[in-house]
Amino acid sequence: MSDDTIRLVTIGRIFRRRWRLLAVLTVVGALVGFGTSLLFPPSYTTSASVLLAGQWEERELLTQAEVAASSAVVDRAAAELDWTGVSGSELLDQVSAETADGNIIKISGKADTPERAQRLSDQVARQFVTFAARIAGDDTDDAATEPEALRKKVVQTDRRITELANAADPGQTVESVQARTELEKLRTTLQEAMRKLDEADAATNKAGMVVMGPSARPTGEAPPTTTQLVVAGALLSFLLSVIGHLVAARMNRRLRTEPEIAAALGSALLGTVDVSGERPAHRPEDLGPRARIRRLLGVDARWDIPTPQLSGDEAGRRIRYRRVCARLRDKLPAPRRLLVVVPDGDDIARRAAGQLVAEAGNDPLLRVVEVSVDRPLVPDRDTESGALVVLSAGSWTAEELAGIAEACTDSRHEVVGIVVADTVRARPPRTADRPPQHASPEIRVGDNAREGSV
Repeated sequence: MSDDTIRLVTIGRIFRRRWRLLAVLTVVGALVGFGTSLLFPPSYTTSASVLLAGQWEERELLTQAEVAASSAVVDRAAAELDWTGVSGSELLDQVSAETADGNIIKISGKADTPERAQRLSDQVARQFVTFAARIAGDDTDDAATEPEALRKKVVQTDRRITELANAADPGQTVESVQARTELEKLRTTLQEAMRKLDEADAATNKAGMVVMGPSARPTGEAPPTTTQLVVAGALLSFLLSVIGHLVAARMNRRLRTEPEIAAALGSALLGTVDVSGERPAHRPEDLGPRARIRRLLGVDARWDIPTPQLSGDEAGRRIRYRRVCARLRDKLPAPRRLLVVVPDGDDIARRAAGQLVAEAGNDPLLRVVEVSVDRPLVPDRDTESGALVVLSAGSWTAEELAGIAEACTDSRHEVVGIVVADTVRARPPRTADRPPQHASPEIRVGDNAREGSV
């Protein structure tokens, strides 16, 4: 395939010549997306927010999010919800948790109805707060009374230090040394008590989690929705269709140039003839259901061939056929009958062969035969002694053409020449009162031509 397959003009050619097929495949993709949506019931998702009081590091917040979506919390929520036929392991796949800014954990629940999704997220949030408070301390009452006891201990110790300091002898006696030692021990005890008090306060603060109100009831389905699946199926089908056309064009091994065709058939090129791009009347074998569907979808004609160029008039096209016939007569040592071999299914070549037979007349005498490219079979040599192959460019591979040449050899027909047919667009007919575009002005000769001259 040439570089045309990677140009934008090739994409435009696909749209112009295959728009019916692309439209049908897009509709099929949309139907597949709709069918997929029926296999998966609609789901709804909502989230409940839990605020964590105190100072938290990022890794600690991630740990709390993992705890919120763990089986220890979800199982408790499933027991409270008591939904028939729904276990904690099934709800575990429908619950997720993530951290947000401001020490907030968002717990999301997914269910088949908006009400169940709301109840699920709210229940998991409450169970998470309860579970977090339980693992922060053995009991809520103990967590509340322990800091108060520590504060009383601090007050007693401070009072004892004051009493000993007042009673201590400032001298260097044994009693004064012992008193100062006792004071240092008490200060150490005080510092330890204060540290424990701070830790107890921090634990109490971290255990203070608050559910920030009930979750909002969802008003729409969670993605992917039915509309999204339908649009995705249509778009995916459209893109795959275009990509499939491009891949097929890139992998196309049909011969396009005259030297390649001549090399594949092992003979000389006699010339190139033009065939009008108008579609011929359908043959009886082209009226079946499959052929009608192909015509309806627009796949009965190839899309990867360039747009036919404008040709000259009918007289100019006939001149090309006459020149081919003249070259064929010059190539033959004596007048003889020839077979005009046309690949089966090549309508352009068939029309060119018919025109060539009409122009050749009886010199040489030509007979057209169509040969299948799958199992080529050429009639045995009888009155004809040679074969002229007529085909269109860009329609057949080198292997297919080599098979036709081999079939000619097996039937003892020498391939005397090759004719390549191209499609062209006929120029619009000129009106009677409009001169040709490049016609020269008429010059009159005689006395009338000098009338009006100065």
